[in-house]
Amino acid sequence: MASAPNWSALGKLAGPPIITDLMHRALAEPGLLSLAAGFTDNTALPSSFVSQAVEALANSDNGDEHLQYGSNAGRMKLREITAERVSALDEQPGLIRPDSVFISNGSQQALYLAMLSLCEPGDAIIVEKPTYFVFLEMLAAFGVEAIPLPGSGDGRVDLEALPDFFQQISRKRVKAVYLNSYFANPTSSSLTVLEKKALAREMSLIDWYPPVIEDGAYRELYFQKPAEALSVMAMPEFADFPRLYTGTFTKPFATGLKIGFAICQDHRWREKLLGLKGCQDFGTPNFNQAIIEYALSSGAFDTHLKRLHRHYREKSEVMCEALEKSDLRELGWSWSVPSGGLYYWLKGPDSLDASMESTFCDECLHGKVLYVPGNLCMAGGTPKSFVRLSFGAIAQDQISTAVARFADAARKHIA
Repeated sequence: MASAPNWSALGKLAGPPIITDLMHRALAEPGLLSLAAGFTDNTALPSSFVSQAVEALANSDNGDEHLQYGSNAGRMKLREITAERVSALDEQPGLIRPDSVFISNGSQQALYLAMLSLCEPGDAIIVEKPTYFVFLEMLAAFGVEAIPLPGSGDGRVDLEALPDFFQQISRKRVKAVYLNSYFANPTSSSLTVLEKKALAREMSLIDWYPPVIEDGAYRELYFQKPAEALSVMAMPEFADFPRLYTGTFTKPFATGLKIGFAICQDHRWREKLLGLKGCQDFGTPNFNQAIIEYALSSGAFDTHLKRLHRHYREKSEVMCEALEKSDLRELGWSWSVPSGGLYYWLKGPDSLDASMESTFCDECLHGKVLYVPGNLCMAGGTPKSFVRLSFGAIAQDQISTAVARFADAARKHIA
C-alpha cells in the first residue's frame, strides 16, 4: 500500500460529514421513513417555472451569455435584485448596496469563506444553543471551538446570563458571533428583537466589536408572516460591528440550483471573501444564476414562494396533529409549534440519550423511522435529550405514520 500523503492541518481534521451517515442509514433500511432529511419537498419543486426560465433564456436577445463564465461576484442584475429584496425585508429601501453583495454556491459556501478568512485552529466562534449542525461540523473541520450562548437548549437566549458570559470568554480567541436568526435549523424559532438588541448591547458595553455573521437561509420560509426582528444589517445597535449576512434563493425555490448570496458592509472583509472565492470556483455557475434572476424578475419566484408558505404550513399542521394525538407529552416530551421553517424541535425526558450511538436511536431504526439527534446541534454535544424532526422532504401522507413510529419507539424505550 502506498504511503499516506503528508496532510495539512485541515486535512488531518477532515472526516466524513455526519449527514453522510444519516443518509447511509436511511438507504440501508428498506421501508424506513426519514424525519431527518432537511431537504425541501420534491413535490413542491418549481419544474414548470424552471422550464419557462430556460426557454426564455434560450430565446433571449442577450444570446448565450448565460452559458459563458460569469464574474466572481456574480451577475450584476441579480446582485441588484438581492440588495432590493433584503432591503425590503428590513423595511428600509436602499439599505443594501449592490456592491456589498456577492453570489455564492449556496449560503453554505459564504459561511465557509467567512471561516476561512477569519479562523485558525484553536480559535473560537460564539453560536446559539442549539445551532445549525453542519456549521458545527465546519468549525470542527477548521479546528475551531464552538462556544454556546447561555440558554436552555430551546433556542432562547438567557438574557440575564449574557453580561457574565461576555465578561468570562476569551475575546482574543473568539473570531466571530454566528446567529441563525430566522426560523432556524434546528428549532424553527427566530431570534427576537429583544435578544438581538441585548447581544449587541452587552458586547458594546465591554467595547468589543467582533464580526457578526447572520444566517438568514430560512428567512422567507414563513407560514403566514415574516419574523419580527430586522437583520443585523438594519439594526442600529449593530452599526459598529463588521457584519456578514448570508441567504439563499434555492431553499425557497429550487434547492438543486444552489444559488446563495452574502452581503458584507465591510469592504475590506468583502474583498478577502471574494479573493478566497475566486481561488475556489472562479465564479458561481452563471446559468443557475440566470435562472434565479429570471424567476425573480418575472414574478415566478414570489408566486412559487406563496405556494410554499401554504404547502409547508399544511405539512407542519399534519405533524402537529400527529404529535398531539400521540402519547409523547405523557411520556415526558415537549415541543413548540413553529411558524416557519421545516422542523419540530422536541425535548425528551432529561434522562434520555437520543444520540446516534444510543439504544433509543437503534429502537427508532428498528421501528423504521429516522431523526436527527439534537446533540449534533449542540456545541459540546450535550444535552442529548433533544431531537429534530423534519416535515420538509417526507410525503405529507406519511408524516402521521412516521410520528406514530417515533412515539412507539419512545414508549418502548421507557418500558
